[in-house]
Amino acid sequence: MRGRTGVALCARVAVAVAIATAVAAGQGQGVGDRIPRTREGKPDLTGTWQAINTANWDIQDHPARRGPVLELGAAFSVPAGAGVVEGNDIPYQPWALKQKQENAKNWTALDPEVKCYLPGIPRATYQPYPFQIVQTPTDILMAYEFANASRVIYMSSRAESPSEFWMGWSRGRWEGDTLVVDVTGFTDKTWFDRAGNFHSNELHVVERYTPTSRYHLSYEATIEDPKVFTRPWKMRMPLYRRMEPRVRPLEYICVEFVEELMYGHLKRK
Repeated sequence: MRGRTGVALCARVAVAVAIATAVAAGQGQGVGDRIPRTREGKPDLTGTWQAINTANWDIQDHPARRGPVLELGAAFSVPAGAGVVEGNDIPYQPWALKQKQENAKNWTALDPEVKCYLPGIPRATYQPYPFQIVQTPTDILMAYEFANASRVIYMSSRAESPSEFWMGWSRGRWEGDTLVVDVTGFTDKTWFDRAGNFHSNELHVVERYTPTSRYHLSYEATIEDPKVFTRPWKMRMPLYRRMEPRVRPLEYICVEFVEELMYGHLKRK
């Protein structure tokens, strides 16, 4: 009996040690995941972030399909992907839906990304490149890799946009731990993706950046454009902190890549 009791006791001790170890590991992980904060107590979002999805190809659900150049085979083909649009429905007005479909048929000629134009908001967030957030006590800078795009989020100014901008005019505020960015003042020249989803110059975007750990942001963008859509709609996705040493957006000046495409016909014969 003593032997059995000893074995049972050892088993209970082993289980207790395992549980204690798991709890300690969980607590340690919680400390590691703790959201960094500024001296003012706000979440510190400074760092390099990236979306990992296929939204730049199509913000809605989409199957894999052939790329734009048949001779390249599988290279540059479109990967399948789950959409980032809430309900997978974009509420186009009838005329705008036809325009979207035409855009999709001719995206290699019409997509502003092909011409190295600034990507606009929210597309800059989920292009397949990193972007950097630099947070100061007064304003926040976001720098994007594609076309060296950037924008300032004005945290204390309520001034209206003085003009139309490719990246819009961004004013921010904190709601608890969420950075809310109200973006207006857009041109009608940017798209949401390569699938032809578009907007007018009355686009209004409200972004919400909520840290869920040291390494993750929950990103939400509410889209409103009465010229193009019948109601506001949303897209959501996680953003991931890039952890490589010395990681940062690199120089991606693509204008020189499209000069022949855009201006080659002007060459003297």
